[in-house]
Amino acid sequence: MKFLARPLLTAAVLAFASAVYAQPVANPVATFAGLDKITGRITRFDVYVDETVLFGALEITPRACYDRPSSDTLQRTSAFLEVNQMSLDGSGERIFTGWMFADSPALNAVDHAVYDVWLIECKTSTNVPSPDAR
Repeated sequence: MKFLARPLLTAAVLAFASAVYAQPVANPVATFAGLDKITGRITRFDVYVDETVLFGALEITPRACYDRPSSDTLQRTSAFLEVNQMSLDGSGERIFTGWMFADSPALNAVDHAVYDVWLIECKTSTNVPSPDAR
């Protein structure tokens, strides 16, 4: 009986562990909020993965956007993005590359004197036309 209980216990533990740490789900759209510190205006905007948008003087390009079930204990919504600061002559300087977490926006923040940008959510669709449809 001991030999039968061990495999059953191992299977139960593995099933529980896989339920707690579900695989992230890739989404095609990232929703961000941006603050213009001069005007005090907050703008919410959707961006498709691998699309570049301009927010003030910042070019924002999400490369991946993942979320997890609400029952997961890890960071539930995360995006990998690249942010460039554009100058008046059209050249850009990379000021941020990395993961941003919706549950902890201050953990990896875009450090800029005029603009703040943070991740709100990842989603499967938006009313913004896709880059292919424009």
